[in-house]
Amino acid sequence: MFKHIKNDLPASIVVFFVALPLCLGIALASGAPLFSGIIAGIVGGIVVGLASGSVYGVSGPAAGLAVIVLNSIDTLGSWPVFLVAVVLAGVFQVLMGFAKAGIIAYFFPSPVIKGMLSGIGLLIIIKQIPFAIGLLKDAQGAQSLMNISSDTITPGALLIGITSLGMLILWDKVLTKKHKIFQLIQGPIAVIIFGVLTSYLYTKGFLGLSLSPEQIVTIPVPDSLSGFLSQFTMPDFSAVTNFEVWKVAVVIAIVASLETLLCVEATDKIDPDKNITPTNRELKAQGLGNIISGLIGGLPVTQVIVRSSANINFGAKTKLSGILHGVFLLISVITISGLLNMIPLASLAAILLIVGYKLAKPALIKKMFLLGPDQFIPFCATVIGIVATDLLSGLAIGMVFGIFFTLKESYMNSHQVEEVTFCEDGHEIHHITLAEEVTFLNKISIMKTLKNIPKNSEVIIDHIRNKTLTHDVVEVLEDFSINALSKNIKIKVINNN
Repeated sequence: MFKHIKNDLPASIVVFFVALPLCLGIALASGAPLFSGIIAGIVGGIVVGLASGSVYGVSGPAAGLAVIVLNSIDTLGSWPVFLVAVVLAGVFQVLMGFAKAGIIAYFFPSPVIKGMLSGIGLLIIIKQIPFAIGLLKDAQGAQSLMNISSDTITPGALLIGITSLGMLILWDKVLTKKHKIFQLIQGPIAVIIFGVLTSYLYTKGFLGLSLSPEQIVTIPVPDSLSGFLSQFTMPDFSAVTNFEVWKVAVVIAIVASLETLLCVEATDKIDPDKNITPTNRELKAQGLGNIISGLIGGLPVTQVIVRSSANINFGAKTKLSGILHGVFLLISVITISGLLNMIPLASLAAILLIVGYKLAKPALIKKMFLLGPDQFIPFCATVIGIVATDLLSGLAIGMVFGIFFTLKESYMNSHQVEEVTFCEDGHEIHHITLAEEVTFLNKISIMKTLKNIPKNSEVIIDHIRNKTLTHDVVEVLEDFSINALSKNIKIKVINNN
C-alpha cells in the first residue's frame, strides 16, 4: 500500500484541504452539529477507504444528503434519534451489497437522477443564502428568503459572503488555469483563510464591522483525550421502534447508495488506469461506514465526486491517499479546533452556493430541454417535486413521469407500417413489422392498426425483428386471423427462423 507514498501523500493533503471546508459546510447545510461533518469525513476516509475496492474514490458527507438530513432531524425531533436512522441505513446498505444490488442506479431513468441532483442543488442554494448574507438567527425563522430585509442582514457577514463567492468564481474560471499553485491551494481553502483573517480583523475594529457568535463555526475544543472523546454522540436506540426512523433510514440508504454508485461510475470514467470498481463491495463499504458514523455521531457518508476527482487530478496512485486524508481530518480536529472556530458561516455558505450551482447548472437545464419532452418533463417534474415537497416524493413524481414516457415509447414503437402498396387488381397490401419486444402494453396499438385494414386486402405480418411476443398479443393476432376470413383479408406471416 505504501509503494506509491510519494504520489499518494501530496494528493491526500490536497484532498484534505478540499474536504475540510466541505465537511463543515455540509454539516451546516444539514442543520447538524458541525463536528458531525468532521466525523463523517474521518470515517469516510479511514473506514470506507480501507473497506472499499475503489482505487481513487473518496467518501465523506455529501451535499446530496444535506436536505434529507435537515428535514429528517426536524421530523424525528432530535439528533440522537436521527443517528439511529443512519445506523439502520448502513445495515440496509450492507444487506444490499450482499444481495448484489450494485446495479440499482441503472433502474432509475437518467432525467430523474439528474433532476434529483438539480433539485438538491436548488434547495442548497435556497437554504444557504441566509447564511451567506448574514441573516440574523432571530429573523431566519424557517430559513425563508421572505424574511430578508436590510434590518436583519449583518453587513460584516454580507461582505465576507459576497467576497468569498467572487473569490471562488475567480479561482475556478481564471486562476486555476493560470498556474498550478492555484490548483494545489484550492478555492475553498483560500476562502476559509480569507474568512478567518477578516473575522479576526473585525474583532480589531476593521471597518467598524462585526459578526455575532451565531455566525461563526462552533465546535468543541478538547482540552484532553477524555474531553475529545466526550464530543461524540451516541444514538438513542430507544427510538428504534419508531416507524419514522425506519422510513428515514430507507430514504438515506436509497439516496446514499444512488449517489455513491453514480459517483463510482463517474470516477471510473476519469480513472487514468481504467479500473472498474466492484459496486457490491462498495455498497458494503459504504454501509459499514454509515454504521460506524451513526454510532459515533457523524453524518451519513457516500462516495463523493469532488474529492474523488481531486484525488485523481493531483496524482494519487492507490487508495492510501483517501485513507490519509481521513487521518489528517482526525489530526486537525484534535489540534486546531480553536482555529476552526474562527471560520465565518458566510464563508462556508459561499462554498455551498457554488456546490449547489454546480448541481443545478443552467447549462444542464438547457441540455435537458434540447433532448426533448421525454427527457425534459421527467427532469422538471423531479426538480419541482423535490423543491415543493421532499426528496422522496420528488423522486416518486419524477419516476411516474419517467415511466409514463417509457410506456408511451413502448406503445408507439410496437410495430410500424412500412408501406402500403396496391396490386394490379386494386387491392391493398399492408406490410406490418413487429418490434423486438411486443408486450401487453402494445396490445391496443396493434388492435387499432389491424382494425383499420380494409376488406379484400392482403396483410404481411413480419416477425423477423421480433424476439419477444407476449400471449396477449398472440391472441390479438389469432383473433384477427379468424375475423379476416369474413373480410376476405389474406394473411402472410414471415417468421424470424
